[in-house]
Amino acid sequence: MKLATYNVNGINGHLSVLLRWLGESAPDVVCLQELKSSDDRFPESALRDAGYIAAWHGQQRWNGVAILSRVGDIHVTRRGLPGDPDDTHSRYLEAAINGIIVGCLYLPNGNPRPGPKFDYKLKWFARLLDHAQGLLDHRLPVALVGDFNVMPTDLDVYAPERWRDDALFAPEVREAYAALLAQGWTDAVRALHPDERIYTFWKYWRNAFARDSGLRIDHLLLSPDLAAQLTKAGIDRSPRGWENTSDHAPAWIELNDKPKPGRRR
Repeated sequence: MKLATYNVNGINGHLSVLLRWLGESAPDVVCLQELKSSDDRFPESALRDAGYIAAWHGQQRWNGVAILSRVGDIHVTRRGLPGDPDDTHSRYLEAAINGIIVGCLYLPNGNPRPGPKFDYKLKWFARLLDHAQGLLDHRLPVALVGDFNVMPTDLDVYAPERWRDDALFAPEVREAYAALLAQGWTDAVRALHPDERIYTFWKYWRNAFARDSGLRIDHLLLSPDLAAQLTKAGIDRSPRGWENTSDHAPAWIELNDKPKPGRRR
């Protein structure tokens, strides 16, 4: 199975880019973030014509997440992250697909820091930690996939010294991400590329993509069972250079059907 994540930064505005990438890369399951679309404007028919069924959790103008599949039905198990019934942001969608649980997430940006947006980010991360632990406790094959809005280490940002005060690089946020890994999750891309500077996001301005001034903020975290099946991981950089595109690039992994010995954490 090829599993991918892509922050499309507006699914209708960048639909042609998404469809082109789906046709070229052919992932089996895709998690999308930042749809910026109400549920009734989600382009279900265009995606179906491309060979994908979809489940989505939209929000007009902001946020929004979706899961696409071309390898089996999508059985939605959760809309919204538990822990705060008053949180109306569309940032989490969870489903069972082809024998695994996929949690698609769009973690809050948190800027400016300090402030209420940063406080919300930390609270959302705390709720994610609680839910993630519960998923592991059930001993199911699970992937937590999406835009985490965090650069875990200095290796994940082109100029660490310029980002020390940013909410994506704050010590509290990096510690929360480290706490996720400590639960038993595997950062799939980093596991297979431990020493490489790999980015998934480049700002639109100051020629950031051409200068490769990027950040790695889109991640695929695997439970121990799935980590044992991990064979490949990478970033599709090309779509970031296409016309009228997102400021993110898709990240992807490939999983074997059967676990390989010695890869369990």
